[in-house]
Amino acid sequence: MNIVIIDYGMGNLKNVQNAFDYLGYPSKITDGYRDIERASHLVLPGVGGFKDAMLTLKQKGLIEPVKAAINSGKHFLGICLGMQLLFETSEEFGHSEGLAVLKGKVVKFNEDNTPLIPHIGWNDIEILKQADKPAPSARGAGMFNGIKNNAFFYFLHSYYCVPEENITVATCYYYEKFAACIKKDNVFACQFHPEKSHTGGLTLLKNFACNYVD
Repeated sequence: MNIVIIDYGMGNLKNVQNAFDYLGYPSKITDGYRDIERASHLVLPGVGGFKDAMLTLKQKGLIEPVKAAINSGKHFLGICLGMQLLFETSEEFGHSEGLAVLKGKVVKFNEDNTPLIPHIGWNDIEILKQADKPAPSARGAGMFNGIKNNAFFYFLHSYYCVPEENITVATCYYYEKFAACIKKDNVFACQFHPEKSHTGGLTLLKNFACNYVD
C-alpha cells in the first residue's frame, strides 16, 4: 500500500496525514508526479477557493497526473474542495473549469433559503439504499462499513456538488438536500472532512485504506 496525499497548497494536509498515521497507515504528502504515478491510493484534500485550487494544480503540473491516476484505476478519495474539483464547473467567484472527471457542477447554497452560509459544523448524512447494503459489491457500500446511517460528520463549505450522473451514495440536509458522498468506479469523495469527524471519519479513512472503495 502506498497512500499519497496530493499537495497543491490548499487544505489541512497534515491533519489528513495524522489521521492515517493514527490508523496505522503511513502516507506521504507530495506534489511530485512520480509519487502520484507510484501511489496505490490517492487523496485530494482541500480547503479554500475552487478557482485558486485549479490554478495551483495547473501551475504545479498536476492536472494530467491526477486525471491519469484516476483513469488508471487507483483508489481515489476527494475531500471537501477535493470533491468539488472533480466536477466540470463551479460557480464560485464566477465560472471556473474543474478537472471534469465527473459530470456535473458546483453551486452555492441558495442565499434566499439558507440564512447561515457557510455550512459549518456537525451534520448527519443519509446513506442511500443502494449504498447501505452489507455486500461490499454494492455501490459505495464498502466505504460505509461500520458507519451507521445518520452518522454525524464535520462540514465546512458554502458550495456543493450537483452530479449529472447517478453517483450520489449519501446525502445531507442543510436547508436543502445535497450530495454528501459520491462514488463512481474507483473514485469516492465526500463533502465533509473525515479527518475532523472523529470515529465516523476515521472509519471511512480506514475503509479507504482497506480498498473498500471498490
